[in-house]
Amino acid sequence: MRGMRGDERGAVAVEFALVVPVLLMVIFAIVEFGLIYNAQIQVTASAREGARAAALGAPLAQAKSTAVAAAPSLSPALTAENVSVSPASCAPGTNVTVTIVNYRLNSISGMFTGGIELSGKAVMRCGA
Repeated sequence: MRGMRGDERGAVAVEFALVVPVLLMVIFAIVEFGLIYNAQIQVTASAREGARAAALGAPLAQAKSTAVAAAPSLSPALTAENVSVSPASCAPGTNVTVTIVNYRLNSISGMFTGGIELSGKAVMRCGA
């Protein structure tokens, strides 16, 4: 029995060396997905806050700045160029749409070399 154990010496190290790269890829994929999902939630919440501001009668520039300010932890940060408000003025009883476009999230693991493009959209009825 002892002779057979000696023949298997080092097999665990070889198996470990074969499994570790796969495990690391799975861990990086989970972390990357979590970061992308978190950024998508922030982009959508940002659009919602911009739509809320526009629906309450805020000027176009203020609605855009409200949307940008609603996602302070995004990296790279949102800019006013990423925010689209339609229509420019909000008449009571109509809908205002705020869309976050062309927001590119950089990949931390390198799995997505060009980054991920995220967008968010919110529609609210304009108030009096």
